[in-house]
Amino acid sequence: MKVLFAVGFGPITVDSKESIAFYRDRLGVSFEVEPNGYVHTGKLNGVKHFALWPLSQAAQSCFGVDKWPDDVPAPTSWLEFDVEDVAAASKELKAKGCKLLVEGRIEPWGQTVTRLLSPEGILVGLTITPSMRNESAPKKRNKKSKKQKSRNRR
Repeated sequence: MKVLFAVGFGPITVDSKESIAFYRDRLGVSFEVEPNGYVHTGKLNGVKHFALWPLSQAAQSCFGVDKWPDDVPAPTSWLEFDVEDVAAASKELKAKGCKLLVEGRIEPWGQTVTRLLSPEGILVGLTITPSMRNESAPKKRNKKSKKQKSRNRR
């Protein structure tokens, strides 16, 4: 398995209002808020995506229900790594004895993900996140024509 980059990180919230107040009002992190209540930012230097992820939404992503199962330790944070091949990474983890919570799920936003719990209780995702791979692509320089260059010199 080859990890390409960390996609994002953030706490998994039980009381979203309290968490938003802490990170936004006390620490000054500015967020975007989605219609479903997902609070996130891509504007925090050092991480591509930081979000306060409600436990109910994490449960929906892993198990297809809004309640985290009582027989699975509830995570307190999430960490995702983009990998070259989610299917190969999933197979490798299973061969190493890891219990996968969800394997190769395609999220509504186009991300393919396999999730498992780390020994510390972090909800770890191995992903292919097309939108973030596009963001990391080098930007093309805008070449000016000879006519534009001569106008700019005046």
